[in-house]
Amino acid sequence: MCTSITLKTLENKSLFGRNMDFSHDIEPHFFVAPRQYTWKSAADMKSITTKYKFIGIGQQIDGLLAFFDGVNETGFAAAALYFSGYAKYDSLYHNTKKVQLAAFDFLKYLLGGCETVFDVKQAVKEVSLIGIADPVTNAAAPLHWIATDKSGECVVIEKTEKGFSIFQNQIGVLANAPDFPWHMTNLNNYSNVISTQREDVQWGKVKLSPPSQAGGTLGLPGGFASPERFVRTAFIKTHTSIPPDDDSAVGVCFQCLKSVSIPKGVVITGRNTSDYTLYTAFVNQEKGEYFVNTHNNQQIYKVSINDGEYGQLQHQLIDLGSIFKPVTFLPF
Repeated sequence: MCTSITLKTLENKSLFGRNMDFSHDIEPHFFVAPRQYTWKSAADMKSITTKYKFIGIGQQIDGLLAFFDGVNETGFAAAALYFSGYAKYDSLYHNTKKVQLAAFDFLKYLLGGCETVFDVKQAVKEVSLIGIADPVTNAAAPLHWIATDKSGECVVIEKTEKGFSIFQNQIGVLANAPDFPWHMTNLNNYSNVISTQREDVQWGKVKLSPPSQAGGTLGLPGGFASPERFVRTAFIKTHTSIPPDDDSAVGVCFQCLKSVSIPKGVVITGRNTSDYTLYTAFVNQEKGEYFVNTHNNQQIYKVSINDGEYGQLQHQLIDLGSIFKPVTFLPF
């Protein structure tokens, strides 16, 4: 479970972010990968070298580093979301002419090599995605991806039994299964939802009046299933006031995803674990800045793609530390 959105300011600056909902214990860190950073594919252990510097949230365990989301120095940003029941991967060496990648390495590949969504379209022609178990879930995580560049153009990448598909994402929203075309078709069921107040109506001799403000949003789904989160986020994102500048945009971004943030204990999985929002993160694509808060700490912290670069060995990965910070209450 996860939800992701893009956002534009009145100054035409692009922001991108997501709720990270998960039912497994993880310890995400901020990592900065410099240009010419070399890593090994978990599929065939061949070396891959990044073209662009990027910062992202990920986890390194048992020698494997998987990223959940990130932004690179060109303003290209992307995130991986669960896609249960639909993701279909290749077997190793299904096509030996292509780069063999574990599905959890694909985001790292995109962030290190893409500047625009056009580059994404080229990248999917180069790779074969392999279903390799990760050390957190001990399974090949079913994933799909949302990617956007500094212009605000956005795409969704899905690998199903039909192969790779890339969909233009004009709504700028992604959740989980079903597939993206299904979600877009489903939005038509909510064309009656409006942001303005409903007028009084007459049923025969009876006058009916909305009982309170927000009468136009009656029928907007309120649950946490993927279709409900997609619809609710799409409505809020497209009807919220457009922020005038970067600073105000950060607050708007967090407000947009607050309505689909899942408190711990509200959604229980078949494994009897809680699937909840571990963190919410947004990136200013122009500046390479990350803003994040977590389930237990609503304070928003900021890091930059340039943090931690001094005093580090050239071409070495930089670990900026855990995103989980102790709660501190600021005096009034």
